[in-house]
Amino acid sequence: MIKGVTFDLWDTMVRDESDEPVRAAKGLRSKKAERRHLLWEALNAVEPIEEAVVELAYNVGDAAFNRVWHQQFVTWTIAERLDVIIKGLGRSLPDADFARLVAAHEVMEVEIAPDTIEGIAEALADLAGRYKLCVVSDTIVTPADGLRAVLEKHGIKQYFSGFAFSDEVGHSKPHRAMFDKAAAELDLKLDELVHIGDRDHNDVKGPQGLGMKAVLFTAARAHDKDTTSAEAVCERHADLPGIIDSLSGR
Repeated sequence: MIKGVTFDLWDTMVRDESDEPVRAAKGLRSKKAERRHLLWEALNAVEPIEEAVVELAYNVGDAAFNRVWHQQFVTWTIAERLDVIIKGLGRSLPDADFARLVAAHEVMEVEIAPDTIEGIAEALADLAGRYKLCVVSDTIVTPADGLRAVLEKHGIKQYFSGFAFSDEVGHSKPHRAMFDKAAAELDLKLDELVHIGDRDHNDVKGPQGLGMKAVLFTAARAHDKDTTSAEAVCERHADLPGIIDSLSGR
């Protein structure tokens, strides 16, 4: 019987990039543009440098991050990413300036938080009455503490008994360390868990390979709907408790 449910965060509970219209309405740069501007501003204050040069270096750093993320299942922290970019430019920053730069990156999605996907709070409240719940999420820019703050801001952190974030675990999905961490957090076995997520490779094939069940969530991203091996496909959170109960045999 299923005793625990693990949840991906981005495009499963929180709609990725839904904060961008809010930023635009406030007259702010997009997150991508702002991150590059912040780095240029910090470097230029120490020694003049062309903004286009910094942008190119940042793009190269992002490409390196994505390669390591997808092939080695590791998500560098934003401090590690910025350090790689700055060293690639042959530059350095005073420690205090570097710390401020990192902090400005880390709080961006906390200060203007992306929206939750409709129905998630109600689904979590329902499921938490019968199952232990855990977040299993990669951290791309915002670190674990920031993502906890986002969940708290939306009033849904309270439903989770555990968290497995890639910057704290040391690996990203679908590495088994992420799901082992979730099982340990909930004091359950892997085959007592079902995972909910929007990507077939990471959120379905990964957990299934460890003896877990998986549900593909398609409200925000439906790219893998026709090819998934998931035990079930969920198109809206209102249906999720019934799907989990069915898979559990309740």
